[in-house]
Amino acid sequence: MVAKPIPGRTTAAREGDAVVLLIGMRINHFWAAHQWLPVMVSMVRMLRELARDPGRGLLGRVLLTVSPRTYYVVQYWESKEKLYAYASAPEMLHHGVWSLVNRKERAGKLRQHVGIWHETYVAPEGSYESIYFDMPEFGLGAASGTVPVERRGRYAKDRFAYRGAGNCATSHDGVADG
Repeated sequence: MVAKPIPGRTTAAREGDAVVLLIGMRINHFWAAHQWLPVMVSMVRMLRELARDPGRGLLGRVLLTVSPRTYYVVQYWESKEKLYAYASAPEMLHHGVWSLVNRKERAGKLRQHVGIWHETYVAPEGSYESIYFDMPEFGLGAASGTVPVERRGRYAKDRFAYRGAGNCATSHDGVADG
């Protein structure tokens, strides 16, 4: 199903902090599929696991590729606490996969065939903004929904002010928008 663009300008409806996890892999040796394919399959399985249980806190995700070697997922989380709880929950797939990776690494069995990485960012309310022009819901907007940009401010500085000033944006001429 192809998502239809929302006409005009919108912005993410997110309230509160934005928690973003970038997680991915790099194939260092294509011929070592027995090393990198399980990593790729594990990520798909973890995303399915999270999709079945929205209470875990994953709000949305975007799958991306940088090259034929590098794949990653941008994930938007409800809170860093929910992200950490998922990562460390013994009954969840991530815990077992990460334990296996650590054992293989200690045993020297990964042999640099696949690189694994992640970066986590917590952007406090007032420290992020977004704009989408004639786009389907995407990124943070897909994770949290969107609102017409005028509700948060026409300019980036206004959208930052909305998030950081008790939800009362100021327009570019200093007059309150709402």
